Amino acid sequence: MEVQETRVQTDRVLTIPNILSMARLVGVPLFLWLILRPEFGGPKSDGWALLVLALSGVSDYLDGKLARRWNQISSLGRLLDPAADRLYILSTLVGLTWRDILPIWLTSVLLARELLLLVMVGILRRHGYPPPQVNFLGKAATFNLMYAFPLLLLSDGTGWIHELAAIFGWAFAGWGTTLYWWAGILYVVQVRRLVRADSMAD
Repeated sequence: MEVQETRVQTDRVLTIPNILSMARLVGVPLFLWLILRPEFGGPKSDGWALLVLALSGVSDYLDGKLARRWNQISSLGRLLDPAADRLYILSTLVGLTWRDILPIWLTSVLLARELLLLVMVGILRRHGYPPPQVNFLGKAATFNLMYAFPLLLLSDGTGWIHELAAIFGWAFAGWGTTLYWWAGILYVVQVRRLVRADSMAD
């Protein structure tokens, strides 16, 4: 996964990288609808859901790459990219938990980490700091989860392909969840240092 640099190059909104990020955001409700169709009496559309998720991964790679190559890194892009990542993770958690593919305890663990980050962002804003930038550990965690979720969705069936998808899917889910919380703890440490420095300056 590519993450845009912290240095702001342009304030333009309608850049190719930003349009790609916006398209990813539009794909979130479509992805969730495709996953949940069988739960509401519709046909199973897991193949289409996987395609939407794959296209999201491609656009995620391209928007950061093109932003750097074309000097179109923007403050809007810095918000859209992680927002799209989190929304895809949240929508996948909702869909897979609803269909009993993911256990509720794993969903709770991942959602608790998101809640922790929201609290940290609120503390930073109260002290006049922007949200923390995505670090390498956070990128690795999201990368693992973005691989885990499609594989776990594919595991919902019978046959050797589904069994193999379950094995690799749970392996990626385990690593992703561990790294996700590790990155979250590092954010807490970073926020604590900033707040402490701020209080000492006063």
